[in-house]
Amino acid sequence: MKRLPLEQQAIREDVFRWLDARRNSGAYEFSREELTNYTYNGERIPLLDTSRGIRNPADFDATLTIMTSSKKTEYADGISPEGLVRYSYQSRDGGDNVKLRAAYENGDPLAYFLGVRPGHYVAFYPVYVVHDDPVNRQVHLALDESLRFFEDPLHLKETERRYAERLVRARLHQPVFRARVLRAYASSCAICDLKHPELLDAAHIIADSEDGGVADVTNGLALCKIHHASYDQNLLGITPDYQVRIDRDLLDEVDGPMLRYGLQNMHGQKLSLPRREMEWPSKEGLAVRFAIFSG
Repeated sequence: MKRLPLEQQAIREDVFRWLDARRNSGAYEFSREELTNYTYNGERIPLLDTSRGIRNPADFDATLTIMTSSKKTEYADGISPEGLVRYSYQSRDGGDNVKLRAAYENGDPLAYFLGVRPGHYVAFYPVYVVHDDPVNRQVHLALDESLRFFEDPLHLKETERRYAERLVRARLHQPVFRARVLRAYASSCAICDLKHPELLDAAHIIADSEDGGVADVTNGLALCKIHHASYDQNLLGITPDYQVRIDRDLLDEVDGPMLRYGLQNMHGQKLSLPRREMEWPSKEGLAVRFAIFSG
């Protein structure tokens, strides 16, 4: 028996609220287990299917979520620079494809889960199906709601394209970058070892707006918010051999325990590095940033 449209809408909105609450508590990725155990008014409604990349509850008129695994699949899923996710129809016609097209026709909001490692995902929501291509058997989803209102999302004007690419950098790259960096550093500040994910950021060594500012773990540091802000303002530097340096004027300043214990006592501190050497910060990137700090 189908749920009434208003209840379907209420469930979608509750899913988004639930994801928001998890993020606000510091979650930077979602496990398959927690996504399949979401509940609404005490009723379990899995947000992932057991064997497919699309979740179409039997009592819903349209698709609820879409997932792209961290593993390669037979389908040609991909994310364009403009923030459109290409998602292929299932290989056989049936309810999955019908409900996916219904999401497009109805303008229903979905959640999109992108795998960052086996069994773990970052979440994007709400996303919308903005294009249906039955000939090539695929749809396109917009990762930002504003992309829905472009006249032709698949063929953007130059000004629209630049705007969309900025959105993607903030909306797509940052959550993936944060998940991978905080995972590498075991949810701990590389400088002070604070272990509260809700108080941690994934800081770029080279800003993502600059050449070399790639969204890669080696261009990142897990930092608490005070050390991230200090690093961005060049009040704190990190040498290519992973030593913390504090601005000389700041070292001489007297301004209470936060300055003393939070910053001044970190001078000369050795960074806590990821367990895997391949995820250690790039020495070349650190050298570039340290030269700015020293200058």
